Amino acid sequence: MDTGDTAFMLVATAMVMLMTPGLALFYGGLVRSKNVLSTTMQSFFCLGIVSIVWVLYGYSLAFGPDVGGFIGGLKYMGLKGVGLGIGPYSDTIPDLLFCAFQLMFAIITPALITGAYAERMKFTAFALFTVLWATFVYFPICHWVWGGGWLGAMGALDFAGGTVIHINSGAAALVAAIVLGKRKGYGREAMHPHNLPMTILGAGVLWFGWFGFNAGSALSAGPVAVLALFTTQVATGCAAITWVLAEWAVQGKPTTLGAASGAVAGLVAITPAAGFVGPMSALIIGLVAGALCYFAVLMKAKLGYDDALDVVGVHGVGGTWGALATGLFASTVWNSGGADGLFAGNAHQLVVQAIGAGAAIGYSVVLTFIILKIVDVVVGLRPDLEDEVQGLDVTDHKEVGYSL
Repeated sequence: MDTGDTAFMLVATAMVMLMTPGLALFYGGLVRSKNVLSTTMQSFFCLGIVSIVWVLYGYSLAFGPDVGGFIGGLKYMGLKGVGLGIGPYSDTIPDLLFCAFQLMFAIITPALITGAYAERMKFTAFALFTVLWATFVYFPICHWVWGGGWLGAMGALDFAGGTVIHINSGAAALVAAIVLGKRKGYGREAMHPHNLPMTILGAGVLWFGWFGFNAGSALSAGPVAVLALFTTQVATGCAAITWVLAEWAVQGKPTTLGAASGAVAGLVAITPAAGFVGPMSALIIGLVAGALCYFAVLMKAKLGYDDALDVVGVHGVGGTWGALATGLFASTVWNSGGADGLFAGNAHQLVVQAIGAGAAIGYSVVLTFIILKIVDVVVGLRPDLEDEVQGLDVTDHKEVGYSL
């Protein structure tokens, strides 16, 4: 066991935890004031409910002994056998610390989906959906890639969660937006963000926490962590610039919301590649991500679905680009433990990345649809029309965000 690596991972784990309250701020500022508390509550509540599920059986399903390449076994239920010694996933940090780090990933993934159905899902439905989705969608896909499952065995590269977290949540978000339908008045009433400074603060917290997200995925305080931290910064900054430039060209003005959204798009896109590519590749990944995700968000209106906070355009499209870009730019010059991509002479890696992305999308779409239908039958998905008009802060929580 290495005390330096352990200290590094303790800090990284805490940074990733902070990302979920950061997401709550980011999303909370984007909705109307009557839904600010219900929206932030959804992210915040994930910190509790997913932690319980993770301890009881989630970690075991994701990282337990492989069963058919699809799911982990039940060896670690209740975290039995997961202790303070070295475990199977790291040679230098306690097994329980690896478990804690991965828990933070499991928490934020269903929280990301909440942006798609913001302002129109009952709290009871959200809670049940979160438990079922984590159990039947997140844990299996996590196992496929990181826990000894079939995608990892195939050689799919996902340094910090492009496929496991962002493609997965983006696909689920699309299904959720379609199944729940549009918000009342969507397309006829103004639904502008009510507090952009809150959103900018949330984006800043996310950017900060993402260094723990990506650099921490190296699992040690070494050169790969340094690479991941630096590529994260470069790609994020580039994406913020290209999103703003694209909207400036299309809409005539650069906006603070565009800068924040572009930064998140860059963070998403670099996530699968962070520890596998060099700085110049990260620059290109970020430049493409900002413009690509901006135009993906514009397509929402043409396609006619109400993805309230643009989860599909940012996380789904950005994550897919990042996964494929890893297959293009990955290089063992930068990380000998990874693989070469297309531009380093290995076209097969791009094929593997595409298979991984396609499998995650297909599985997440089908299972999310089934889970939403089950939740609708059990507790109902949407609030009454009068409750939705009044706002979920009052009807679900008997609170108001502002008393001015």
